[in-house]
Amino acid sequence: MQNITVEELKARMDAGETINLVDVREPYENAEFNIGGILLPLGQVQSMLIDDIEDLKDKEVICYCRSGNRSGQACSFLEMLGFKDTKKSCGGYACMGGKFGSKS
Repeated sequence: MQNITVEELKARMDAGETINLVDVREPYENAEFNIGGILLPLGQVQSMLIDDIEDLKDKEVICYCRSGNRSGQACSFLEMLGFKDTKKSCGGYACMGGKFGSKS
């Protein structure tokens, strides 16, 4: 697992880069604020219910959450499940609001 800063993520998104983004927060958190990507709560990752991202095992996958804790856990689980290039967003969406504005 590697880290990616909110600024790096924003710059890549602004450049139009295709990013495999996974939101590991709960649905109510995603409804309040999201920057896109696949909603896959950490509990589903821990239960190995990852059909929605199974085809991304050989691609970069960037996980984000509120603070960076759940995204780190998700990356660790995904690596155990064979994902080769996982990154966690440092700071999570708590730091994203000012960078990304209000999105939902």
